[in-house]
Amino acid sequence: MTNGQTKAVREILDDLIAPNPMYRLLQGDVGSGKTAVAMVAMLACVEAGFQAALMVPTEVLAMQHFKSFQRLIKDKSIVLLTGSNKDKATYDAIASGQAQIIIGTHALFQQAVTYHKLGLVVADEQHRFGVNQRKAMLEKALSPNLLSMSATPIPRTLAISLFGDMEVSTISELPKDRVPIQTKVVALEDIKEVLTFCQHQINNKKQVFVVTSVIEASESGLLDAKRTHEFFAQKLTARVGLLHGNMVNEEKQRVMNAFSKHQLDCLVATTVIEVGVDVPNATVMVILDAQRFGLSQLHQLRGRIGRGDAKSYCYLVHQTTTDSANERLHFLETNHDGFAIAEEDLAVRGPGEFLGNAQSGFPQFRFSDLFEDVKILQVAAKDAADIVYNKELPEYHMYWEYLVQQVGEKHDQNRD
Repeated sequence: MTNGQTKAVREILDDLIAPNPMYRLLQGDVGSGKTAVAMVAMLACVEAGFQAALMVPTEVLAMQHFKSFQRLIKDKSIVLLTGSNKDKATYDAIASGQAQIIIGTHALFQQAVTYHKLGLVVADEQHRFGVNQRKAMLEKALSPNLLSMSATPIPRTLAISLFGDMEVSTISELPKDRVPIQTKVVALEDIKEVLTFCQHQINNKKQVFVVTSVIEASESGLLDAKRTHEFFAQKLTARVGLLHGNMVNEEKQRVMNAFSKHQLDCLVATTVIEVGVDVPNATVMVILDAQRFGLSQLHQLRGRIGRGDAKSYCYLVHQTTTDSANERLHFLETNHDGFAIAEEDLAVRGPGEFLGNAQSGFPQFRFSDLFEDVKILQVAAKDAADIVYNKELPEYHMYWEYLVQQVGEKHDQNRD
């Protein structure tokens, strides 16, 4: 493990043996080894006699984690629970405690699932789960220890406002053998250059990802997955596959397995492959209509390659765009630090766009600017903690009297 991983493991294990439940965010750049840290935490929980659950946003990622855990952990009972992969035997194994590690999607917190002794919940790509979904999962646990993970580094400005009530572990380094990905911005009219390079890599037994922002053709003029699949299949001498969100789960898994086993040379996909997909032999990432994506999402997609020993390459292909959008894309040519990219993304797009409109519950402040007012936020977060944990100090009596008036005495019982 890297120093960052080791430090994160120690912080998590210290939390797990503490009298209060863990409420920790583990964040790190793409490929920094967060899953390995979570695996250690889950094993520690199982060794202590509890069950541990890993909740992920997609079935493709759930299946990949399931196979990885099975490969690395030989002496524990591991089960997979998803919308299309559930049966009575799995439910019974979870309820009886026979299943020690449970990996799955939203199916993990459905009403039909009863856990024997769930002690740890790990939420991978936690921002993809709503507050109520995480709450529903924690209510399944005896002692609701929560480890949230994010491969999209949260800028410190957002971390303070969004996760001020969480402890944060940050893995700031990548494995020493990780080779930086060469990134190039290309106009759509120069796509021939990209095709030539893809063919060269395929001829050298390497694989290629091609990502589009939409599945089917529309009036928007964006390059869609279905027509892009036909185009690349026609232009390349290669086995070209297609993967998108409208496909049935069995077909998604079949295509992903074929690509993982190098039965496909090129995979045209939507952002369904953004998170967690691990194919070390893939050395090229082509992102079409790159001007449509945020910097952090582009960095996430870029992180699907560069996982093997070979040099990897990312092409950001754009249609006619503004100078500012072009400048934003060129930022990625020279920047590979996910935290620096996240800060830039926040500065350019603002907090609402950074996290997306689907993030219900995101604080839309009327009088403050999350990017400009970071120092005020830091002071406010520290003051809030001081008030909560130093009730006896005379200077805080007025705050506590106000809290009692607003919410009653119960706030004191639950403050930890």
